[in-house]
Amino acid sequence: MARTLVYLSLGTNLGDRTANLKAAIAALPSTNFRVQKVSSFYETEPVDYLDQPWFLNCVVEGETDSQPMDLLRALRAIESLLGSKKAFAKGPRLLDIDILLFGDLSLDTPELQIPHPRMLERRFVLAPLAEIAPQLKLPQWTGNISELLTKTRDTSSVKRL
Repeated sequence: MARTLVYLSLGTNLGDRTANLKAAIAALPSTNFRVQKVSSFYETEPVDYLDQPWFLNCVVEGETDSQPMDLLRALRAIESLLGSKKAFAKGPRLLDIDILLFGDLSLDTPELQIPHPRMLERRFVLAPLAEIAPQLKLPQWTGNISELLTKTRDTSSVKRL
């Protein structure tokens, strides 16, 4: 089976945030995901639900020969294994792993949307993604990731550590 290029967004705002991201990245190969690039870690202010600690975010590029839903289930297992529980949507979390892109696949199910539906509206996704894949572009986009980062309306604070 052919391997597909995949981009993941990782975020955490509880506990030892750096250790949480490092543990998640170290666990990715167990999901049949071969890590190729990891962005810097970025400290980011919360969006949507603001009354919570700031996040640490990064983006990981890798390859898999898993199907999207199988990869999603494996990523949820990593979140659970590392102790992450989401008390409520958009709230504080020990770890959150989202599939941003899965090759050039478009998918829209109740459980998984690819490309991630809000990725182009989130500076905390665009900045680390532009660091590792600045020329990345999909046909439905009006520019590459670097260009989209400069055009985003999201003014939230995103600082590379």
